[in-house]
Amino acid sequence: MEKLVIENSGKLQGNIRVSGAKNASLPILAATLLGTEDIILEDVPKLKDVEIICDVLRALGASVENLGDGTYKINSKNINTYETKYELMSKMRASFLVMGPLLGRMNKAKNSLPGGCTIGARPIDLHLKGFRALGVECEEHYGDSDNGQDSYILAHTENLVGNKVYLDFPSVGATENIMMAAVLAKGKTVIENAAMEPEIVDLSNFLRKLGGNIKGAGTNTIIIEGVEKLYGARHQIIPDRIEAGTFMVAAAITGGDIVVENVIPDHLRPVISKLEEAGCIIKEDGENVRVIGPEKLIPIDIKTLPYPGFPTDMQAQFMAMMTQAEGDNTVIETVFENRFMHVDEFKRMGASISVNDRSATINGRSQLVGNKVYATDLRCGAALILAGFVASGETEIYNIYHIDRGYENIEEKLRGIGGKIRREID
Repeated sequence: MEKLVIENSGKLQGNIRVSGAKNASLPILAATLLGTEDIILEDVPKLKDVEIICDVLRALGASVENLGDGTYKINSKNINTYETKYELMSKMRASFLVMGPLLGRMNKAKNSLPGGCTIGARPIDLHLKGFRALGVECEEHYGDSDNGQDSYILAHTENLVGNKVYLDFPSVGATENIMMAAVLAKGKTVIENAAMEPEIVDLSNFLRKLGGNIKGAGTNTIIIEGVEKLYGARHQIIPDRIEAGTFMVAAAITGGDIVVENVIPDHLRPVISKLEEAGCIIKEDGENVRVIGPEKLIPIDIKTLPYPGFPTDMQAQFMAMMTQAEGDNTVIETVFENRFMHVDEFKRMGASISVNDRSATINGRSQLVGNKVYATDLRCGAALILAGFVASGETEIYNIYHIDRGYENIEEKLRGIGGKIRREID
């Protein structure tokens, strides 16, 4: 079993480059199923989740070539099945995003229920609501097997037809899936209360390069005029704002001085604002953001919200930082109901945290001590690395496959700014 071993690293300093966004790469890779010519994607991060979605594409009949340096060549002209394999679908929730493109290309899709991080209920109801509005019949089948192997969704239609879709919650995945189905539907589709994340905008930009007609991405109303066919294109994935935010917190928690490269600062406004509130100095210079951590962190309160609010994917990293603040901090989690699993791991390291439903109070000035801890999900793993940098002794992090799902070359990058981190086999 692999583990990461972290030691107290003092003040982290230097330059660190952000990779392409995981949460933009996955839907765009799924959307390549809609094209009928060669597609070149650049800045695709080297991650386990990317490997899985590429395997899903290959299993559907697409040609996927890794050209190196984050560049992929995909051709989906000859996809030959509408059914995805359970063993692939069960590994990652984002694999469900192939359903919209399959409906667009083949008017039919059969998908096992998706897997992924166990951070709370992330129902597919909104995806199915959108598909049904476009004229799709969705049959839900739930088997008796404990592992869910017999549970799947079968969706089919004679013709996708544009319609108005109102989302009860601005779900990122549902917005993406509906967009990808609607781009080849007949007529106009209007998605109201749509997610507004930068990753939605990147997907829209990619689909437009293929020949799609989409307006309003980045607002809460997206308008799609269906087209008959999509073609090929070259597209560069946007930088990963959550990876960038994680590195920015690394400067804050260690009192360091880090220049985070390949950043779109506008994507990070809530994170920048809260770091400044905690006493950090932030200097923006084009695609670079310099973060200078304070000698003493000021306690803050955060409340996670859909974009452009504070991202739930940064909540765990900020909680690690809060353990070192000069007073009490509060976190309110409104997006996922089970996203405090990292609290018990912080407590193993000596943190003083109390949880009441979806609210957590973090008592700062904790003297963290290295211990054996477990990455319960992707962002928990990143937060434990940050905590290990300021803890005494060695911190051993297990279940690091979660970290590998979302951070490219994490040890190499962090060692480049002074982080004492290594991978070992236990």
